[in-house]
Amino acid sequence: MSGFTMSTVVPTPYEQAVADVRSALADAGFGVLTEIDIKATLKTKLDVDVDPKIILGACRPQLAHAALTADSRVAALLPCNVVVSADGDGSSLIEIMDPGVMEEFTGTAELGPIADDARTRLTGVLDALTSAT
Repeated sequence: MSGFTMSTVVPTPYEQAVADVRSALADAGFGVLTEIDIKATLKTKLDVDVDPKIILGACRPQLAHAALTADSRVAALLPCNVVVSADGDGSSLIEIMDPGVMEEFTGTAELGPIADDARTRLTGVLDALTSAT
């Protein structure tokens, strides 16, 4: 496997990038089920300061159900993690777990078309974020 994420850098400050990612995910039919603020968590738990970073657990219920029906073990790979990180000079890095890893990790061929659909939608999210700037 050559990589497990898809990514782009946008010339958008972190707070705006987080809002833009949420909006682009919604436009692609994904909801955000979970949210982990890495900066706040590490400050609270370890008293360390890191640059802003958030993990959004994105889910499209129809795809999640189809994937779980094909192979229930895929639950360990859900939801699709979308990471937004401050990237220095007012830009932000957006990284999304590549859904293609589901088939590769599990060896379940039936996950291929489901992962392709999710990948197409999430690639569209990245494209929308890039073209909006």
